[in-house]
Amino acid sequence: MEPRLEHAVAEGVATVVISNPAKRNAMTTGMWRELPAVLDRYAADPGVRALVLTGAGDTFCAGFDIGALAEEAGVKGLAVEAEEALAAFPKPTLAAVRGSCVGGGCQLAAACDLRFAEEGSRFGVTPARLGVVYPPSSTRRLERLVGPGTAKYLLFSAELIDAQRALRTGLVDEVLPGGTLGERVAEFTAVLASRSQLSQVAAKEFMAGPDDPARLAYWAEQARHSGEEAEGVAAFLERRPPRFAWTRPGP
Repeated sequence: MEPRLEHAVAEGVATVVISNPAKRNAMTTGMWRELPAVLDRYAADPGVRALVLTGAGDTFCAGFDIGALAEEAGVKGLAVEAEEALAAFPKPTLAAVRGSCVGGGCQLAAACDLRFAEEGSRFGVTPARLGVVYPPSSTRRLERLVGPGTAKYLLFSAELIDAQRALRTGLVDEVLPGGTLGERVAEFTAVLASRSQLSQVAAKEFMAGPDDPARLAYWAEQARHSGEEAEGVAAFLERRPPRFAWTRPGP
């Protein structure tokens, strides 16, 4: 099977699957190049309310296709562009991890908002094994996620850690028993899809950077005119699920 990104939407959730089983779902140059376009498509789709990134079979992603890394100097830049596109995706993102989540795979998982992992998964940030300088943005993102101590442990040693240690350090948000990851991800993303997209998108933007008066004014206007709060309060008082209708405007 040719390496590819498989993607589809069901019930408001887009799922992107890294598929390169012959190389443990390593990302090829073409896959790195394709990912931002796939993300742009789903960011602009008002029917998409959350996105899941996962790997085909029992592996999340073993990182870079090392052959491509050796042959094409620009592939590291493509990887950073893909990572930044994932981090900037305006709706909630979740990495569903089975098996190896190493190198560029861990780079992608860290760029998601949340990470759920199956027991037995292993995580590693491995540039020190190859003499690669890890990108500054990726380094800072990892440090913010797990703290300086764990970031240094991962970056300096390139050692792999198990899912329970990843959970303790904040690299992972939930660890699930074998065979239950898919069910839990479906359950949780259904919750995400039912919540107010206005609240979620605003929160992601606020966490991404310093306050911008123009953007604060924009969100205040959206809050006033969206009807989201009125619907949420009405649903609470009427003891029914809310029907949040606001969707992110196009770029």
